[in-house]
Amino acid sequence: MSITVEVRNNNVEQAMRVLKRKLQKVGTLKEYRDKQYYKKPSEKRVERMKERAKVLSKAQKKKDENMGYVFIKGKKGKKKRRI
Repeated sequence: MSITVEVRNNNVEQAMRVLKRKLQKVGTLKEYRDKQYYKKPSEKRVERMKERAKVLSKAQKKKDENMGYVFIKGKKGKKKRRI
């Protein structure tokens, strides 16, 4: 697998940002950071559980917004309808 980035107008900083974004999207940076140090299996499990909770929370929030709830400073309330 190879990732290529084109440098335009000698703008190396922009190319580095694009490369970093691409590596982050593929998951290469996260994998590298995870393997950089040893993690106990219990730490890995806790981290996976936190990531899963974050995904579920985000999905629930999106579902609630579709149902008509409005979030104001972390609190959920029903949107009032005007007739």
